[in-house]
Amino acid sequence: MKYKSQQVAYWFFALSMLLLALQIIYGFIMGFAHMGYDGLHNFIPFNTARAVHTNLLVVWLLSGFMGAAYYIIPEEAEQELVSVKLAYVQLVSLAVVGVVAIVGYHFNYWEGRKFLEIPRPLDYLVVVNVLLFLGLILATLFKGKKRTTTSLVLSMGLLFAALLYLPGMIWFDNQTMDSFFRWWVVHLWVEGVWELIMGGILAFLLIKITGVDREVIEKWLYVIVGLTFISGILGTGHHYYYIGTPRIWLMIGGVFSALEPLAFLGMALFAVAMYRKGEKKHPNKVALNWTLGTAIMSFVGAGLLGVAHTIPQVNLYTHGTLVTAMHGHLAFWGAYAMINLAIISYTLPNLTGRKLYDTGNGALAFWLSNIGMLGMTVAFGVAGVAQVYMERIMGVEFGIVQQEIQVHFAILIACATMFTAGICIYMYEFVKYGRPSEEAMLNS
Repeated sequence: MKYKSQQVAYWFFALSMLLLALQIIYGFIMGFAHMGYDGLHNFIPFNTARAVHTNLLVVWLLSGFMGAAYYIIPEEAEQELVSVKLAYVQLVSLAVVGVVAIVGYHFNYWEGRKFLEIPRPLDYLVVVNVLLFLGLILATLFKGKKRTTTSLVLSMGLLFAALLYLPGMIWFDNQTMDSFFRWWVVHLWVEGVWELIMGGILAFLLIKITGVDREVIEKWLYVIVGLTFISGILGTGHHYYYIGTPRIWLMIGGVFSALEPLAFLGMALFAVAMYRKGEKKHPNKVALNWTLGTAIMSFVGAGLLGVAHTIPQVNLYTHGTLVTAMHGHLAFWGAYAMINLAIISYTLPNLTGRKLYDTGNGALAFWLSNIGMLGMTVAFGVAGVAQVYMERIMGVEFGIVQQEIQVHFAILIACATMFTAGICIYMYEFVKYGRPSEEAMLNS
């Protein structure tokens, strides 16, 4: 840790850990409900559990991205954060908005728009919160001594993420228009600007861990940015197939969705090539595992599994089935959850001064969580294919199909238990590191 204000990042990471734990709990509630054990239905109906599960995912990832920015930007700009107090205000307001939204879902206080369920008054608070965050980050960046490509790409991703939240706040009475612009938020976040954030964090980690020259690594960033914009923007079309938009979107969505894996393939090749090129043997092997794992798993989950069911002729059958859940789980895990866990693993020793990464727990957490997530993905995939065949091809009634595929959720819960064990070990290590220390700054 080179700058005292970087300590702010720790508390954003702590919030991420708490929200991740809650997300997993609601995931188990849904898993057991799919198996027929829906005993909590009167208190937490399935639609409420789903909304809470997906929204917790978004908030804990955003909290992690913000923590990463508060750590990376001061170091890249060689400048203390312009206001630590305002950063803590922003953290508290983010937590308050998240808690109010989640509690509200249990009392049917929401908009009911998939992935954007947050009530309208809270939308405005989100905008204020993100504007404060961006103000602190950009002011620090432009007040600093340096403006590196890594910091600019990361900041650009965060800025565009904020701007693309606004289309989701526009009110439309027409369902097609509402769904059209809603995907500007959902798709262009996760398959557009979040990839820039991921690329910025990945570049920072590779510079620090591999020791490869910054100029070499940052050249790859330009390639990733280009691939992201070429494929991601028009790739939004695969969400427009069946909402009432012109037929041309079938072709646009199909072609550019097929190109979307290129950005993730670029990241995977980039990470592996930089690791092999690196002469520096960084002792934090846990951070290295998560960093390389991010590049590889994101290509499989977001890239290959994404294109596998977004081609129009396939999506006609898989749309809205558990095949989508298969892609969604591994994509979010590989692309965004793992990069958050990577930056946390790298920064904790620097923030606390305690180098606990050489224990076996770090490796155990990595392998248990990844094997568990792969098992969950396979279970979702098998259940999804069975659902498509029975429901979309054979014409079996939806409720009967759900009963027939319950056995797959028993396997899914077993794999989810392995995944949770890995995450629990990771959280145990997080707590074990303790709070940020002034000594860490002196020893850096």
